[in-house]
Amino acid sequence: MIDLGSFAPTFSLYDVVSKKDLSLEKLSSPKATVIMFICNHCPYVKHINAELVRLANEYMPIGISFIAINSNDFSAYPEDSPENMAKQANELKYPFPYLVDTTQETAKAYEAVCTPDFFIYDGALKLVYRGQLDDSRPSNQIPSDGKDIRAALDAILAGGKPSPRQRPSIGCNIKWKK
Repeated sequence: MIDLGSFAPTFSLYDVVSKKDLSLEKLSSPKATVIMFICNHCPYVKHINAELVRLANEYMPIGISFIAINSNDFSAYPEDSPENMAKQANELKYPFPYLVDTTQETAKAYEAVCTPDFFIYDGALKLVYRGQLDDSRPSNQIPSDGKDIRAALDAILAGGKPSPRQRPSIGCNIKWKK
């Protein structure tokens, strides 16, 4: 996994909802920025979508930025196409931008490996958390509550740092282009 303390790689990607290119600089927050690598077809992402919306709706009003990025090869996985991304973002009422990484360079720069994969940067865009949303999986009976991300964000908001004990995300591999 990418080292804690690393600076966020910059990007400018197309947002399927606003239909504009958006940059990290424009979207980041002086408090904290959550970057989520997600997609439409992954059962792990489908399992936590409601919690992602709840989490973002709770923390965005207090100054935390959320950015979702889909880096999957949508020619091989049509459900992850920009058109289907926009449809899902609207249906699920994503309060955050949903960006398409057509070159997959952003996922590579972040060393993202699966969907979902989460990265939290402080106000200086230094990495303070990388890992799972919570312990919930499609195959277990644990409800999704976002506890790992919430704990990291609450630590930042209290003026501290998230615990360095962080569990990696589990999900579907990013679908790389051949």
